[in-house]
Amino acid sequence: MTDRKGELAANLAKVEERITAACVSAGREREEVTLIVVTKTYPASDVRILSGLGVRHVAENRDQDAAPKAAACSDLPLSWHFVGQLQTNKVRSVVAYADVVQSVDRAKLVTALSREAVRAGREVGCLLQVALDAGESARGERGGVAPGGIEELADLVAGAPGLRLDGLMTVAPLTGEYAGRQRAAFERMMDLSTDLRRAHPAANMVSAGMSADLEDAVAAGATHVRIGTAVLGVRPRLG
Repeated sequence: MTDRKGELAANLAKVEERITAACVSAGREREEVTLIVVTKTYPASDVRILSGLGVRHVAENRDQDAAPKAAACSDLPLSWHFVGQLQTNKVRSVVAYADVVQSVDRAKLVTALSREAVRAGREVGCLLQVALDAGESARGERGGVAPGGIEELADLVAGAPGLRLDGLMTVAPLTGEYAGRQRAAFERMMDLSTDLRRAHPAANMVSAGMSADLEDAVAAGATHVRIGTAVLGVRPRLG
């Protein structure tokens, strides 16, 4: 456990240096960027160590892994983010622990989240997952609403009981016009965020950037970066 704590502390320090340097380069304050550590496939013991090292935001993408982990760490001062594609039959479980769902991409999911949030007496933050590899009205390969569908979906979330519209999330696309152009993809996200905030001023969160491209996300203006491998190490294969 001591060795693992040292490893995680060293990795966190390196990520912190990268975020700080990116903020300096972009003329931003370090406080403008929130680190979310993606703990998927790693045990609750790692989450506990990270919390002790000052991490306050963690993310998961599979409910079957996240639910028991969140329960085991319920005594810790953490905000849990759900970042994976979410099926409606998992919504009740996810709403029990997730403070923010970053992968809202369709009306049916909004309805299910609202129903379960009200039933649980919780307010759940929602980010619209934007697919920059989609056409104007299609869905992306890895989920996400096309840019042309943001306005309608945002209005639906904003009007749904138990939900709070927090902003937008994206993953740098592997196909389409932004493939291999992370900076351009994240700059496009900031334009979409500006458009969204005209109608919903409080929806100012932009979650973008991971271990390989956090500098591009910070340069573009992202408010949250989701870092897994750079903190926890190369993930074990899921078999």
